[in-house]
Amino acid sequence: MNTPVANGTGYPSALGADGAGETNRSGVSWAAIFAGAVSAAVLSLIMALLGSGLGFSTLSPYEDHSAAVIGVSAILWISLTQLVASGIGGYMAGRLRVKWATVHNDEVFFRDTAHGMLAWAVATLVTAALFGSALTSAISGATSAGAGVAKTAVTAGAAAGGVAAKGADMPNVNPGEYFTDMLMRSDKPLAEANANPRAEVARIFATSMHNGSLAPDDRTYLAQTVAARTGLAPADAEKRVDDVYARMNAAAEKAKAAAKDAADKARKAAATAALWLTVSLLLGAFVASLFATFGGRLRDGVAHVHSPLHR
Repeated sequence: MNTPVANGTGYPSALGADGAGETNRSGVSWAAIFAGAVSAAVLSLIMALLGSGLGFSTLSPYEDHSAAVIGVSAILWISLTQLVASGIGGYMAGRLRVKWATVHNDEVFFRDTAHGMLAWAVATLVTAALFGSALTSAISGATSAGAGVAKTAVTAGAAAGGVAAKGADMPNVNPGEYFTDMLMRSDKPLAEANANPRAEVARIFATSMHNGSLAPDDRTYLAQTVAARTGLAPADAEKRVDDVYARMNAAAEKAKAAAKDAADKARKAAATAALWLTVSLLLGAFVASLFATFGGRLRDGVAHVHSPLHR
């Protein structure tokens, strides 16, 4: 008759001194791991919804008085979510795993740590699979919003000058129309065929801004048009053309600088969000492994109670 022997955990083993029953069994309790992973994933979902409702998980790339507060709140809430969800998931994985009666304390500690890590990994994969698009939107939202700000800045600068900014797209300007206008130019700009030259002037300015300079023949034609339209002397008309073109250049450069600044801020915001998400995930892995050891110790410390019905 085999006598129960003491093991590394301090509890007797009913498997005998050889411990053959446990040495031939896998050290991974997948049922406990999946139970912990599901618990962590569901708790993450609940806390994410709660954070959205409270406004803690809102990210804003815009520069206003609350942007910093919103960003810090989001980081803290994501970290808290990882701590709570990973801790509960790891504890469940450690508490629900089978008892290793003939395994040394060091091996038990390693297995519990591994169970917590695996529960965290499975929960992370499940969360990424179910909410991958939302996570991607959170990371790239700052970049997308920054691009929108940049486009708005360029459009605003273009609207201020009445033309497309330098380097910007010109959706309403067809190069063919510009050359057609050049072909049909007359020494009498306000002839009946072209009683309202605004559209043609806008195309000339847009093409000139896109190319980076105002062609001499375009400048002469614009001066003639302004003189005929306003009654200014030729010299004054040329000066007005130069002044307006200079103001448009300044507006375009200002819009371009604003676009670059918005894009740079969006890039930094996206990088910061990705960095803190990585830190919070690693923190969750550590907490899950740690709490799995706590659950495992409690699991091994529970004494087996014999029911009166089973003698």
